[in-house]
Amino acid sequence: QVQLVESGGGLVQAGGSLRLSCAASRITFSVRAMGWYRQAPGKQRTLVASITRAGDTNYADSVKGRFTISRDNAKNTVYLQMNSLKPEDTAVYYCNAGPTPWGTKDYWGQGTQVTVSS
Repeated sequence: QVQLVESGGGLVQAGGSLRLSCAASRITFSVRAMGWYRQAPGKQRTLVASITRAGDTNYADSVKGRFTISRDNAKNTVYLQMNSLKPEDTAVYYCNAGPTPWGTKDYWGQGTQVTVSS
């Protein structure tokens, strides 16, 4: 059974930092693009950052310069380093493993709560 397990969320004051991790098991991790999404109460889930199999990264405008996505293919893990956190970053953060190049489905983690207090 495929698993994506997020960790590292929590409560932090504005200006602080958190590092999220997403450990994947039973998937072909290295060939998949990976992404972090977030969903605040009453809002849609949106992309925060993504990283391709080649290591190219993409960020939402709201987090550019503050968040960094990275991956360790040897550990089947993707990270999201979040610095200079703001109250508007408060959300549930979800890890996504994109489909393989040959078209198998994508997968989602269960989410981890990030709360930034002002």
